[in-house]
Amino acid sequence: MTRKITSIVKSELDPQTRVGSAWGRLHTRNTLNVGWYPFNTSDGSALLGEIDVAFLAVYSLGMFFAGHLGDRMDLRIVLTIGMIGTAIFTALFGAGYWLNIHSFYYFLVFQMIAGLFQSSGWPSVVAVVGNWFGKSKRGLIMGIWNAHTSIGNISGSLLAASLLKYGWGWSFAIPSFIMALVGLVVFFFLPVSPEVMEIRIDDGEINSDKDTAKEPLLEPGQEVQHKPIGFLEAWRIPGVAPFALCLFFSKLVAYTFLYWLPFYISHTPIGNEYLSDAMAGSLSTIFDVGGVLGGILAGHISDRLNARAITAASFMYCAIPALFLYRTYGSMSMTWNICLMFITGMFVNGPYALITTAVSADLGTHSSLNGNSRALATVTAIIDGTGSVGAAIGPLLTGYISTESWSAVFTMLMAAALLAGLLLTHLVCAELRGKLSSNVSKCVADAQATCSDQV
Repeated sequence: MTRKITSIVKSELDPQTRVGSAWGRLHTRNTLNVGWYPFNTSDGSALLGEIDVAFLAVYSLGMFFAGHLGDRMDLRIVLTIGMIGTAIFTALFGAGYWLNIHSFYYFLVFQMIAGLFQSSGWPSVVAVVGNWFGKSKRGLIMGIWNAHTSIGNISGSLLAASLLKYGWGWSFAIPSFIMALVGLVVFFFLPVSPEVMEIRIDDGEINSDKDTAKEPLLEPGQEVQHKPIGFLEAWRIPGVAPFALCLFFSKLVAYTFLYWLPFYISHTPIGNEYLSDAMAGSLSTIFDVGGVLGGILAGHISDRLNARAITAASFMYCAIPALFLYRTYGSMSMTWNICLMFITGMFVNGPYALITTAVSADLGTHSSLNGNSRALATVTAIIDGTGSVGAAIGPLLTGYISTESWSAVFTMLMAAALLAGLLLTHLVCAELRGKLSSNVSKCVADAQATCSDQV
């Protein structure tokens, strides 16, 4: 919820000063005291881009340490500290409105600290969900569960946009208060694993210990203690590196939309009309709605095919024409914009959701770990942390490139989507070979069974 606020407030801090170029916006010196200094100057978009990249850079670095801590500490404590810390420093960013602060470094520092606290979230929540569900339907389950990210973006966008009329500071304060309350709920009520509830997971199913009491597998007092794996050891797990690099480019695309889509919409005519900042923020939620469907579809398809890499690569390749069509025809009318934005969100967020959830959980419980589940948070942190580096670079480049050409921004996004798909080529080929071998073996077995019946 709090991450989407800055993208909604961007146009309030750096309002449109002159429209007329082919790309919808030209920057000029703002002499009308409109917006918020220093973001309402000629380099306002670049400054906002620098804040985005600073936030995401700290977030990505913090992710690696958060994963390390998540496999060694109580996940409930890690999540609570992260949520309340994020709420405090996000609120302090918005406090600049009431305190009449115009120092760029004030906003930069507090956004960076908020990013550090926020980095504790994703490795921890994926580890919690991974503890509860087996692999057989993990893609669909986590695809549905991952909808919370898009729902958070949607609710955060709508709430922040609705509060703009009272002053942009409120767009930070109210969501931060809500996040702090939810952090307390997590602290008091979150069961981080089946063991906490005295429940045992057996072959992907959850059973009561009372109902499944059988002959013990271990002698009384005997325990299997797994140690958390190291950072370099996690990188060596098969599949971690290619999926992490794929997510680098996938998140570059997704986060460019996350941080710049409302700004792009408000500064690009749709049906020859410009939308207000609040309306642009509300309209941008269609991208996240498409992302909900994309995440669920990607998870379900990957479960049915038992092919995570094929699914992720296919979605990334489909995102390329979707991005081209949205840039080319999205401004024709509101209907075209909504439809193409929905489709783009589906293909962009589908693989992003799949890799950060089901794929991370699969690799965190890889067979090479010999049953060691204390690698989930570390593996998730490596994959999502690497992706977050791309997420930092995309918005930063957009802040500079958009002042010259939005078409160049979309060209960058299409190239990133292509590279994301290509990085999975080796894994895609391996999955295809595995399926071909499986089909051949099945055909041979069927033929032998037929011959035996005839004899």
